[in-house]
Amino acid sequence: MSHGANTVHGASRPDTIVNFGFWVYLMSDVILFSMLFTMFVVVSDNTFGGPDGAELFKLRDVFFETMALLFSSITFGFAMLSMHAKHKGGVLLWLLVTFIFGVLFVTLELHEFYELIHEGATPQTSAFLSAFFTLVGTHGTHVTFGLIWILVMVGQVAFKGVTPPVASRLFRLALFWHFLDIVWIAVFSTVYLSGVMG
Repeated sequence: MSHGANTVHGASRPDTIVNFGFWVYLMSDVILFSMLFTMFVVVSDNTFGGPDGAELFKLRDVFFETMALLFSSITFGFAMLSMHAKHKGGVLLWLLVTFIFGVLFVTLELHEFYELIHEGATPQTSAFLSAFFTLVGTHGTHVTFGLIWILVMVGQVAFKGVTPPVASRLFRLALFWHFLDIVWIAVFSTVYLSGVMG
């Protein structure tokens, strides 16, 4: 009995360490984005005669980006519900739908960047645009990493099923994905909405 208890505790200890490490990473991301938001707010008026947010941003396009990411968060929620129900097929389906919405978001964001740069609004144009590309680009990079992570988890669910270790990794991925959703809402409000209205 004692040996069994030690085995259980020994098996759970690595997962506890991984969870702690993940939370440390997530907190470091909170600090990173807080710094980027602060930098953007500080230099948002420093356009140096170049275009500002009201001239550049198209809220309709950003709305579609936002909807894609919000829907991806909802579909990830369905994937987690399927995980709790031990429904392997449901997890795979909703993860793939989430992946599609995520790819759509990144594609729309890259198209936005292309149009801005094509119009001459580059990071070198002004401090405002430099901060904009840094903040939004960092978020987009995180989403891209999340998409790779989703594909990895699709493979694990497909070959290993909804085992406790796989479920634990899915839970951490869900936290990461929802965190990016929250950050994007802040980006939409602080960067785009304030830029167009301000």
